[in-house]
Amino acid sequence: MKTAVMTDSNSGISRREAEKLGIFSLPMPVIINGETCYEGVDLTQEMFYESLKGGKDVSTSQPSPGEVMGMWDEILAGGYDEIVHIPMSSGLSNSCEAAISLAAEYDGKVQVVDNHRISVTLRESVLEARELAESGLSAREIKKELEERAYDSVIYIAVDTLEFLKKGGRVTPAAAALGAVLNIKPVLTIQGERLDAFAKVRGMKKGKHRMLEALKNDLVTRFQGVDMSRVVIGGAGAGLSAEEEKEWTDTLKETFPQAMVYYNPLSFSIGSHTGPGAVGTAISIRRAGSLY
Repeated sequence: MKTAVMTDSNSGISRREAEKLGIFSLPMPVIINGETCYEGVDLTQEMFYESLKGGKDVSTSQPSPGEVMGMWDEILAGGYDEIVHIPMSSGLSNSCEAAISLAAEYDGKVQVVDNHRISVTLRESVLEARELAESGLSAREIKKELEERAYDSVIYIAVDTLEFLKKGGRVTPAAAALGAVLNIKPVLTIQGERLDAFAKVRGMKKGKHRMLEALKNDLVTRFQGVDMSRVVIGGAGAGLSAEEEKEWTDTLKETFPQAMVYYNPLSFSIGSHTGPGAVGTAISIRRAGSLY
């Protein structure tokens, strides 16, 4: 059986990078002032965050059934026998549940994974799925493996502005106004299915410090005993400059020298809620014996 691995751009993997990796990535739609654009296709990071900062009406959406099934049909017609499809967490979007319903039309040839991940942690799942497919596992076996290890990850995000959390109804206008005056920066977390509040700090410097402390605590509690060679620390951000990206990535490397560290921008689905300037990090645990 020849098994294809498919995800969406919420993994941070663009179509161009997907081609290099030998996988498939479905670009997520973003609606700006009523016009639909696609992440990584006709909408860059710079364009997206300029739209947010410029006060445009920006919202993210799930791909249409035709877009999802169209890519599945193209993959299956291109020589693959089956597909393991890894979308963003069902707790953050309806796109996963929609894909599961659509997959019922494919007689088991499409296996949709719901392992409750997004952004850098979803990227790790996709890379693991590729390795498992190359080793000969079926789509059904890969789905089982990824879902069993779904919670071997955690994400933290320090938000620079409360404006977009206010727009999304996650904080009240009064709380947002007070937070702006007091320089309050919320730290959010994704530990499975939802984007939740984790802490409140004064200033982004303290926000970054709080996230580093949270990662350290997770490594000695939730992930106690895991060999550091299996630990991946993902750095992330929303519309950061190249200098800001490097500074944050270097900080993570210095703090966790035994782990694998890399940077990937936050997906637009998260960035639309956090707004520009948000900084994030994550832990993913690679399976024992992984070579990727």
